[in-house]
Amino acid sequence: MVFVDPLTIMLVAVAASVSIIAIYLISQATGRKNGEELAIPGFFLGLFDFISGMYLSFTWPLPGAYNMLFGDPMLFLGIIMLAGSYMLYKKISLKYLPILGFLLGIYLLIETYGIATLNLESGKYFMPAFSFYLFSTISALLSPIASLDPKKYKYAYHFLAALLILTALLAMFIGCGGIYEHLASPP
Repeated sequence: MVFVDPLTIMLVAVAASVSIIAIYLISQATGRKNGEELAIPGFFLGLFDFISGMYLSFTWPLPGAYNMLFGDPMLFLGIIMLAGSYMLYKKISLKYLPILGFLLGIYLLIETYGIATLNLESGKYFMPAFSFYLFSTISALLSPIASLDPKKYKYAYHFLAALLILTALLAMFIGCGGIYEHLASPP
């Protein structure tokens, strides 16, 4: 049986998804109310995240806890992206959507702790993986910032967007490193 590791494209999709959220936050903080333009790309990224998360969460193709470590948060991110894109498209307030982000943050906090204490990553992969989960956790726990008035809390919106951009960069770093390693592996 051949082992297929789908995490590389999933990490790139996570980077794109959190980038879309960061762009939305920046547009709100700068007074550009054109967030509905993000509805279609957000929907398709959310759909990909949701299907990928479902695949990992329900089929467990990866070794052990890694399915839960990556699949469950990706599934939940997909739900948030799908809901958010639908709400943007229908021009429904996103005021309460960050509650889901906060709940995802609690889940990610436990996983971040688990990475460090259960040695789920080690060696040269520890710092990028731990940092990715740490920034994902902080971003998700601070997502209720997006419920605040963007005019009054402009800098908080920018701060959250910056955290999301760092998360996206870490996801791309890990994902692109995995792509190269997969290409370099013998057939």
